[in-house]
Amino acid sequence: MRGVFVTGTGTEVGKTVVAAAIARTLAATGGRVAVFKPAVTGLDQGGEPDHELLRRAAGGEQSDEEIAPYRYGPPMSPHLAAELAGEEIEPQRLLAAARGAAASADVLVCEGVGGLLVPLAPGYAVRDLAVELGLPLVIAASPGLGTINHTLLTIEAARAAGLEVAAVVLTPWPQEPSEIERSNRETIAALGEVRVDVLPLLDLDAPSGWPPLAPPPAPRRPGSPPPRQPRR
Repeated sequence: MRGVFVTGTGTEVGKTVVAAAIARTLAATGGRVAVFKPAVTGLDQGGEPDHELLRRAAGGEQSDEEIAPYRYGPPMSPHLAAELAGEEIEPQRLLAAARGAAASADVLVCEGVGGLLVPLAPGYAVRDLAVELGLPLVIAASPGLGTINHTLLTIEAARAAGLEVAAVVLTPWPQEPSEIERSNRETIAALGEVRVDVLPLLDLDAPSGWPPLAPPPAPRRPGSPPPRQPRR
């Protein structure tokens, strides 16, 4: 399976935007891009659901079921949303759906739900799904105060499970980043020994104007020197 797994340091940190930007970049090269998200919650809130934005970014024709096998109205953790709906999320169904999506495409862009340790079902978290899919990880994080701790904890949780952390993406990156934001980028790169990219605020209605965000090459192993980060 070729692709990338996008997770975040928490909720509302830009996971869907980062995943959509990666999918759009890959689709623009002419490749067949499949997108996948194990569960979508918060449909009752209105607006464009995550799975619809992912499909639009990839330019594909996957059905809602193919992209997100579990979809719920309340904005809450998927395990609780499933419980209130009288069902339980089945890990094997998630794996089959993700592999099925990947089989019909050149590359799969998978977006998690919340952070790595968010439970999907009893005893089965987002991290477990990422491990079983075996895709390199891209971590979406906010650029401001507090992000160093959240991001390094996510990196640590990922590597503890044997996941390869390919990159961190700070978003939305301001046109004129503050000293704190610049320092956050450099500090995460150095302490996390990871590549750190940035993504500005996107106009989600105009994907043709999005900057490219290509999946990184194979990640470096912990212990090798981190790449130098440009000052902006």
